[in-house]
Amino acid sequence: MKSNLIEIKARVSSLDPIREKILSWGTRLQGTYLQTDTYFNTVSDRLKMREVDGEPTAMLIYYDREDIPDPKRSDILIVETGEPETLKAILGRSIGVKVTVEKTREIYQHQGTQVHLDEVEDLGTFIEFERPVTDLPEDRRVLEDLMEELNIKAEDLVTVSYSDLKLEKA
Repeated sequence: MKSNLIEIKARVSSLDPIREKILSWGTRLQGTYLQTDTYFNTVSDRLKMREVDGEPTAMLIYYDREDIPDPKRSDILIVETGEPETLKAILGRSIGVKVTVEKTREIYQHQGTQVHLDEVEDLGTFIEFERPVTDLPEDRRVLEDLMEELNIKAEDLVTVSYSDLKLEKA
């Protein structure tokens, strides 16, 4: 599967007021998931395996995304595997594991935008917006409007991935 998204990530002090606000809009909760992302060493871009607690399959996700503090585009390639442990062992032995990130993620759907409320082990709480790119200027405006509605300031935005934050902290 291939997708092209526009997204933002922001650090937040508490998920409760955000959850309350987005539910007041009639936003639909898709589910709450315990996710483990194993990031592998790469020359550029990012490669991770996402395992979801209780799911027999996992996703190998390659993505190229700018590290900027604004809504940013991501080009993503995903393949699902029924043998996550074997694939993870092959990648670990051949290119090495960079870092592992564990998080609890609530996924909401709001007018074509996925809203993620994340509690990331050792890093804190975050909100992410992901939207398929259909009209880049319009999609960017939608994310900026959501930021304004939820009182997310420019200084709250995170430019890098959770893997980078975890490595910075270590």
